[in-house]
Amino acid sequence: MPEKLSKDEILSLARDVLAIESRAVNELRNRLNDDFIAACELCLAVPGRVVVSGMGKSGHISNKIAATLASTGTPAFFMHPAEASHGDLGMITSQDLLLAISYSGETAEVVTILPVVKRMGAKLISMTGNPKSTMAQAADVHLDVSVSEEACPLNLAPTASTTATLAMGDALAVALLKSRGFTAEDFARSHPSGSLGKRLLLRVSDAMRSGDRIPAVRADVTLRDGLMEMTDKGLGMTAIVGEDMTLEGIFTDGDLRRTLDSGADIHTTKIRDVMHSDCKTTSADVLAAEALHILEENKITSLLVTDENNKLIGALNVHDLFREGLI
Repeated sequence: MPEKLSKDEILSLARDVLAIESRAVNELRNRLNDDFIAACELCLAVPGRVVVSGMGKSGHISNKIAATLASTGTPAFFMHPAEASHGDLGMITSQDLLLAISYSGETAEVVTILPVVKRMGAKLISMTGNPKSTMAQAADVHLDVSVSEEACPLNLAPTASTTATLAMGDALAVALLKSRGFTAEDFARSHPSGSLGKRLLLRVSDAMRSGDRIPAVRADVTLRDGLMEMTDKGLGMTAIVGEDMTLEGIFTDGDLRRTLDSGADIHTTKIRDVMHSDCKTTSADVLAAEALHILEENKITSLLVTDENNKLIGALNVHDLFREGLI
């Protein structure tokens, strides 16, 4: 049985791993040169997609790099090199670019497909730890991701090398992102279900209540009728509108408490006498995130939605935004 490591030994080993991998990534910074520029230019110029391929641990890294490229404005996908030799090479066209990854630069499954890719006219970028390898020599551009040592104490398991390769892929993706003028809005379009997508794509019109679901009464109704409307629509407030749905004011739960404290009779008091006209509003085409900011900044729970003529067209509260996943 191997001797059990102490807590201090475990922590020391973990710190050594992180230190080795940190050095591996830092070494890449000093190694960046015109080859990296050329790789970016090839990716920007290719009319098709970037096809990323690698085997084993490099395959897992390739998959992640392809996903990062695709979500940041560079159309990309992962192709398994072993499957490529059995039909999946049909995924690549002459308009595409192959980003081939192998630390040794001699991985048989990857090397086998390179002549076919080159013959069809697709561009080739390789990422290896050996600039003299077959893959490096065959590539239009080679990116050196070599490391001085692996974090594995046996210097066998890909650890620092996979970290360095992943970091190089991220550097490439971010450089392309900036070069394309890719924005947060563009990112949100490829992540519509994520929290960022919600914040950047969801409009007030997507979340607001409209039609018969809007709580609204005329100014000459009694306070009792206003309360019935508030109860029926369940938004904790009601809008007060004119004949043409022009917004005149709002009456809220808070107003109700203050009105009752003053001794007002709900059967005889007109709602126009207890409403307030300086209500917060928003428009249907603004981002729902902006509406949320108005709610939070003013410490209120509901907003009325009006058009350019101040006509009431919707109502929105925090529960609607919560339902849409914005909160």
